[in-house]
Amino acid sequence: MKSPPLAPRTNGAVRLAWIDQLRTLVIVLVVNVHACVTYSHLGRWYVIEPPEPSPPAKLAFLFWEGHLQSFFMGILFLIAGYFAQGSIERRGASGFVRERLVRLGMPTLLYMVALHPLIVFAINPDGADRRPRFGAYMSYLVRGQFLDGSGPMWFAAALLIFSCALAGWRAARPAPLREKPPAGRVPSLTRIGAWVLLLVAATFLTRTVQPVGTAILNTQLGYFPQYIMAFGAGVAASRGAWLQPIARSALARRAGWLGLTLGPLALGAVLVAGGLLKGEGTADFTGGWHFAALGIATWEQVTGFALGLGALAFCAGNLDVSTPLSRWLSERSFAVYVFHPVILVALTLALRPLAGDPFLKVALLTAAGLAGSYLVADVARRIPGLRTIL
Repeated sequence: MKSPPLAPRTNGAVRLAWIDQLRTLVIVLVVNVHACVTYSHLGRWYVIEPPEPSPPAKLAFLFWEGHLQSFFMGILFLIAGYFAQGSIERRGASGFVRERLVRLGMPTLLYMVALHPLIVFAINPDGADRRPRFGAYMSYLVRGQFLDGSGPMWFAAALLIFSCALAGWRAARPAPLREKPPAGRVPSLTRIGAWVLLLVAATFLTRTVQPVGTAILNTQLGYFPQYIMAFGAGVAASRGAWLQPIARSALARRAGWLGLTLGPLALGAVLVAGGLLKGEGTADFTGGWHFAALGIATWEQVTGFALGLGALAFCAGNLDVSTPLSRWLSERSFAVYVFHPVILVALTLALRPLAGDPFLKVALLTAAGLAGSYLVADVARRIPGLRTIL
């Protein structure tokens, strides 16, 4: 059902150079964390390279990956919500959904029917069906197995669902026209604190039925309370014009420093209290009615919130400049996100004969993966049709 465009408003999201820089930074971290999973044996990825690292090395990986996981995907959903609000005001609900279907739905479909099979059946056939590759691929399509082959594009699929939900809400309840832009006041500490507490509770309760490590159609619902609330916060920040003020506030800077300094100490305390360092396993941390699960959910969301604010403050204060290089990187960041799994897996297999420290191999794979992904992204964006969706 076609809905009329919403009335234009004066407070739509404004393109800010530091937000583009922030998005590029997060994409770099995404590539890095997948390189870490490859050699750390912590997390889900296409290739897990032997040997398993030593306990001290694995613990170091746990701290690094855990801190990244606590905030970086939430930032992408926050940015998406911030720009979604302005887009829906310009296009109207139906026009917004059509645009999202092209910009999010088509790349996700491309990944599921082409890039994921390329990795599984061609680049890394060890994990594929033992039947002839063409037959296995046809079975993958006909039996609907491609729905579970979204890889990291689960993000785009989830964002498409969030966008459709927002469009439905706005079509049912159009936002009133404002004659003057809002003052852009940062939410009060009371509201921020209540938001974080709600996030902690929602994460813990969700993981009682969907523990970390379980997935439905390649979607780990145990992390989704943060993603849903971050997207909503982005929409609210656009409507209230407070993203820029909060990014430049003393609160964001202080929160970032607290996350950097106290986050590792707090994680260590949670792990010790939960018995991980005594060899008692990790099951209680993944979810369920356990104090360890509550502790890790609390640490993850509080630390992630602090680090997320710190990332906003760092980029707003130090990277609020647009250069030819920064624009080139930003324009290709989504394409890098789409193509980087193919590049990383191919490079991982190429690096397999090289012996070395896992941290060194992670650094090498990250650097080579970023270079290769940006090269492929640049070429892909020059191909008619792909440029539209990338």
